[in-house]
Amino acid sequence: MDQLVRRQTADRPARRGTGPAADRTPEAVRASCPVQVVAEVLGRPSRRRGRELEAAIFEATLDQLTSGGFARLTMEGVAGAARTGKAALYRRWASKVELVMDALDSTLPRPADTPALGSARAELRHLVESFVSVAASRAGGAMSAVMAELDHEQTQLFKDFLAQRMLEPTRDVILDILRRGAERGDVRPDAATPLVADVAPAMLLYRIKVGGHRIGPEFVDQLVDEVLVPLIRA
Repeated sequence: MDQLVRRQTADRPARRGTGPAADRTPEAVRASCPVQVVAEVLGRPSRRRGRELEAAIFEATLDQLTSGGFARLTMEGVAGAARTGKAALYRRWASKVELVMDALDSTLPRPADTPALGSARAELRHLVESFVSVAASRAGGAMSAVMAELDHEQTQLFKDFLAQRMLEPTRDVILDILRRGAERGDVRPDAATPLVADVAPAMLLYRIKVGGHRIGPEFVDQLVDEVLVPLIRA
């Protein structure tokens, strides 16, 4: 009899507990807690690819620059903010310098030809307002943050980037304005030179970086009417 009881006991499946909780798997437990499920979903790396992923990375890069500056920006921090893996960044950019320059290049508006507005003053004011708008944008703020704290080698890289991406195209647009003005007769012919065309960008950069001042409509009027127009007047 004892042997029969022992045999029946051995053949019976082992139970870890009794009641409904004993049959609940870890997945079932998580499913019963919506907060935990949401946290797990939000914590998973995003599976975005291509331009969507790149846009998220650039967005995170600008946020890191404007909030903490270039020195505190890390590839790990950008990856976390963009909700992707660090490897996704290193497949595209070898360093944060390359990442930052690409992020700025993708978001800074490119200088466009100024429409013919009938006078050099109106056209110069239109261009200066566009420059001020860029400087006040998040990309402009990120660029200012970068230039404020780089070492010598990195500063040169970003100076070259700024010159090719913003300053040289802006100078070309100003030269076109001055040449049109010379043809109309409201600009001296000898004022359409690269040196004169550099004055407006130089004043704006000085005001932003060295002077530490905000530039608004009042400064735009002063720059145009007290500096540029007297400089080029026929």
